[in-house]
Amino acid sequence: MSDRRYHIVLNPNSGTVLGMGLTPDKLKGLFEEAGLPVSIDADGEAPLSDRIQRALDSDADVIVAAGGDGTITALSEGLAGTDKTLAILPLGTVNLLARDLHLPLQLDQAIAALKDLEPRRIDVGELNGHVFLHKVVVGFIPGVAAGREKIRHRSDIAAKLGFLKYFLRRVARARRMAVVIEPEEGASRVERVQAIAVASNAYDEGLGMFFSRQRLDRGTLTLYVIKHFNLGDMLRLTTEMLVGRWQDDEALRIESVRAVTIRSRKQKLKVMLDGEVQTFDTPLNFTIRPLALSILAPLVPESAAETETESEAGLVAGI
Repeated sequence: MSDRRYHIVLNPNSGTVLGMGLTPDKLKGLFEEAGLPVSIDADGEAPLSDRIQRALDSDADVIVAAGGDGTITALSEGLAGTDKTLAILPLGTVNLLARDLHLPLQLDQAIAALKDLEPRRIDVGELNGHVFLHKVVVGFIPGVAAGREKIRHRSDIAAKLGFLKYFLRRVARARRMAVVIEPEEGASRVERVQAIAVASNAYDEGLGMFFSRQRLDRGTLTLYVIKHFNLGDMLRLTTEMLVGRWQDDEALRIESVRAVTIRSRKQKLKVMLDGEVQTFDTPLNFTIRPLALSILAPLVPESAAETETESEAGLVAGI
């Protein structure tokens, strides 16, 4: 649609943006070259909440997230349930959502493709009222992620080796934690776990597929309970992911739910929400908001949707 109006929320302090030398003028020029009318908010000094409100108040049809996962998730929280449509530019470290939606991962190609994409509604997860698009992880993994943040913008070998040593030490010293898991349907139970992940929809198996989802509109959460996780478990699970057969691993239990509460003796827990480490009060209440977010993406071919529905039925039957 050539008559769409675009409003970009640019995070000028993003490591990827800085590394690319991507200025507001350069980004605006790329949109103009593609024939897309655009305004840009690059005010990195203003609170992101204020910038999101300005985007909602604008006359733009499409709000473009130009930053990492944190920018995309924050914008999604503001846009969910509104008549605005989100678009994402691949400016994150991993770009998981862009990959799930089969979007181009090169910036110029991603911008050029916008005019041919159509609004598509996807689910969003919520943790204590805060939106997530991928997954929330509880347990020892957020601590590892916090260590990763210290070297996020370093590429020297010393930093990488230091983080590897830190990671292996954390895995070796990881202790299980006691939690109460209360699914919306079914009995509550006490578990001692190394980690729990709650994903919006389900991750699929496939050769070389790492945390990839073919469908984002099933209307369910998927609970991944990691009962134990040592170095051997990590190597085995990684190998199983490479060959596309990891969901039956003996260290892992998978459960499809529409809502779940996780209780702990601790009043606060660190979690990793869409790659960002945050602290939440307990209990942790997870819900799904079906089709709450409009996002520009290629439409799912009908044949792919049918195949995925059959795959999902097989997964549920095996749980």
